[in-house]
Amino acid sequence: MGKVKKKRGNTFNYNVDRKKLKRKARKKHAPRIPCETIRNAWNDGKSVAKNLAEMGLAADPNKCLPVRPSKVKDAEEQHSNVIKKPYVLEGLQALASLPSKQTMGISSDMIHYVRHMVENYGEDYKAMARDEKNYYQDTPKQIQRKVNLYKRHHPQDFQAMITSHVMQ
Repeated sequence: MGKVKKKRGNTFNYNVDRKKLKRKARKKHAPRIPCETIRNAWNDGKSVAKNLAEMGLAADPNKCLPVRPSKVKDAEEQHSNVIKKPYVLEGLQALASLPSKQTMGISSDMIHYVRHMVENYGEDYKAMARDEKNYYQDTPKQIQRKVNLYKRHHPQDFQAMITSHVMQ
């Protein structure tokens, strides 16, 4: 005996272009290239190795720089690779030459500590090591490193402290 309610099966939709759907899904799931210069020069129709070769980048560093001395045949193959997109290399070199932002700063406790030490002792690091405010029992070298760090981040303040210490 059959069921009371008939189960409807999935039907094929002839109005949808399967080729377009597949292409759209492949593009959606493709990894996003974070570097803008490479992303703009990328050709989805070519393989990764061909795209990178056109940009003058190496897909496999072992093939680019072999461990063994290269033979004459290898040298001829390298000359055959013509860089079709040199602007990508120039863009990457420009990005690499930009100075990186230093996000690391100095804590306010460290600033107070270094100011106290420099105002009282100038540049006598051995005396700083024996000071009662040296809670962490830093060695003279460690204190000197902290002072140099402060000097790098606040050069004007440090110079003012040193000149005021010399005048006293």
